[in-house]
Amino acid sequence: MSVRIRSPLVLGIGGTLRAQSTGQKALAHVLQRASELGARTELLSGEALSLPLYAPEIPERSKAAGRLVSLMRECDAVVICSPAYHGSVSGLVKNALDYTEDMNRDERVYFDGLPIGCIACGAGWQAAGQTLAALRSIAHALRGWPTPMGGMINSSLPVFDVEGKCVDVSIRFQLDTIAAQVTEFAMSRQNMQAA
Repeated sequence: MSVRIRSPLVLGIGGTLRAQSTGQKALAHVLQRASELGARTELLSGEALSLPLYAPEIPERSKAAGRLVSLMRECDAVVICSPAYHGSVSGLVKNALDYTEDMNRDERVYFDGLPIGCIACGAGWQAAGQTLAALRSIAHALRGWPTPMGGMINSSLPVFDVEGKCVDVSIRFQLDTIAAQVTEFAMSRQNMQAA
């Protein structure tokens, strides 16, 4: 008798409050590719990240924060994308990730053992590089495995067309590789746990 393994859930978190930001388009691209590889996907970007500041001493959660925590608990892989704000991640993305503290007593604490894809967007390469390094550090702090490929997007260059399609070959390669790495790692992990 074989055990049926469900498709892994890849959760995308990030971007800005602005709909169709570069980060949101990058996450949508990664999740579309992950879906083509057999994953289920969810995207939390734009208004979905307009959350109250995380306060551990206040147990009540807004509907949006409750959905975020629920998806973070359920997911098998995470892709985080942040704009480069003053040498690090944006407060919006950091606040969303602070809600993982609600998972500190779960059976799977934070993102323990999960693959985490990291993407940084900046109006220049230096800012994106610093933010990518910060995202990798956050992934480690949350007990996740940052994928070998990280994404850096210089948003001052033409990267996406008006439909949101990635038109930059180098960036598309990075995003496709991140999608493949998080999806394949999540599937391998599921297979090992089922064996």
